[in-house]
Amino acid sequence: MLNKITQMIFGDRDKREASKMQPRIDEINSIYDTLESISDDEIRKRIQEIKQDIQNILAPLEDELEELNKNYQIEPDENKKISLGNNIDGLTKNLKEKTQLILDDHLPEVFAIIKETCRRLIGHEYEVRGDAVTWFMVPFDVQLIGAIVLHEGKITEMATGEGKTLVATMPLFLNALIGRGVHLITVNDYLAQRDAEWMSPIFEFHGLVVGCNVGGMNSEEKKEAYSCDITYGTNSEFGFDYLRDNMAISESR
Repeated sequence: MLNKITQMIFGDRDKREASKMQPRIDEINSIYDTLESISDDEIRKRIQEIKQDIQNILAPLEDELEELNKNYQIEPDENKKISLGNNIDGLTKNLKEKTQLILDDHLPEVFAIIKETCRRLIGHEYEVRGDAVTWFMVPFDVQLIGAIVLHEGKITEMATGEGKTLVATMPLFLNALIGRGVHLITVNDYLAQRDAEWMSPIFEFHGLVVGCNVGGMNSEEKKEAYSCDITYGTNSEFGFDYLRDNMAISESR
């Protein structure tokens, strides 16, 4: 009873959050409406332009951070090392904030392009886990909302059949344009492999490479998976790979 009264006074929180996102959804759909007349090559070229713009802005900060980390590793003086560590922390925070801002700026256009890519893939036939499938999905507005929520680092709850796998492609794609590699973590090997194959047409349309990190892979196979633009995998494999990396005696092993 109290919950109902509270909702009557203040409104439903989910509806309020969705309402805040509506202008951005409208912007995505407005851009989407202009894309139908653009050729495949033109739409691919636009993604490459956005990717280059993002990387050009972030590259100086990334290069500076890499240099600071190298100096930190070899600095013998403890006081200087502390100073370098503080600089690294500050620059890391600055890079994270700048990355978020530049991705937010490009989000409406990139999400619109992904939606248009999905429309162009309708009828495309390919294989997923050995079975023939035909692409049929184009994101609805509610799925665009879910994608924005994920990109913002929040949790979006969706029931089975509401399109979580498709929703995830949009923030994955946007963040992959940075060029650092993006990971999608799921609960078992089957889902990781299925989803990587199922969603691959979207990424491959724009030249992005999709990998999969599952149990039973050797070191070289894992390196190849991690070198991809987008890597699907399981929570256990990503977790144990982190531990393995910290136990390695050299970069080559």
